Amino acid sequence: MSTGDTPTEKERQALREAILRGPAYRLAYEDTEFLSHDDLRPLRLQMELLKPEHELRKQGIGSTVVVFGSARILSREEAQARLAELEAQSRAGQAGPQQAKELAAARRQLAQARYYEEARRFARMVSSRFQQEGRKDFVVVTGGGPGIMEAANQGAFEAGARSVGLNITLPHEQEPNLFISPELAFRFRYFAVRKMHFLLRARALVAFPGGYGTLDELFEVLTLVQTGKMARIPIVLVGSEFWHRAVDFDYLVDEGFISVEDARLFTRVDTAVEIIAVLETFYGGKPPESMSTGE
Repeated sequence: MSTGDTPTEKERQALREAILRGPAYRLAYEDTEFLSHDDLRPLRLQMELLKPEHELRKQGIGSTVVVFGSARILSREEAQARLAELEAQSRAGQAGPQQAKELAAARRQLAQARYYEEARRFARMVSSRFQQEGRKDFVVVTGGGPGIMEAANQGAFEAGARSVGLNITLPHEQEPNLFISPELAFRFRYFAVRKMHFLLRARALVAFPGGYGTLDELFEVLTLVQTGKMARIPIVLVGSEFWHRAVDFDYLVDEGFISVEDARLFTRVDTAVEIIAVLETFYGGKPPESMSTGE
């Protein structure tokens, strides 16, 4: 079309579509390209904080128990199947240095599977007890991934109860496990906001063996409680032998880096029954009150 010419109907339609499809014409909140700009980060942080909060309030979730632990721990069935496969390969004459390493790792995973089963058992027990007759106390919250997270969500699922999964976008995409309640499955971009949601309603923390992520979350909570930024809650470390070796708290006390009182902020146990006992003792046998999320 030449300048000054009256556009044909076809040309008018093309001009209209060019405007309507252009990025400038998008509604701001529908423009994901615009929202991804660096200077919009504060807005993204706010949205990521508000979206789960709105849904948790809508669902009436009062208090939660947070379960942390390794994503690499397998269920007993998976670990046994993996070990059986490797042992069969070994008997077939496929043994070698690499095969020996894999066999050792598979045996270790089978030994670690007890943590999966205890997490599953604990979540089933606590959910059965505190999500009856419409109550929504001690709702299990995990990071929504595999391993210990899956075990805890599965335990709640088996009890016919709801549980929360706070998944996060990672370079190697992490799928949410299948046992999270669909209306309580959230995905985050920012670790900081995800951490806030772990703790806003937390009335207990249960940490199973794990790596950097588990240690990061555990020490975050210990620091918040130690500094008075968070009300004291029961902090339970599952796997006495693991935690004695993984973190030498006695050494930190001896060196004066933490106080004796700081080392009493947590309890080491080995079984689901013991976890329940710690929670019962802390709360005097009564369910926790819903926590305020005003700050």
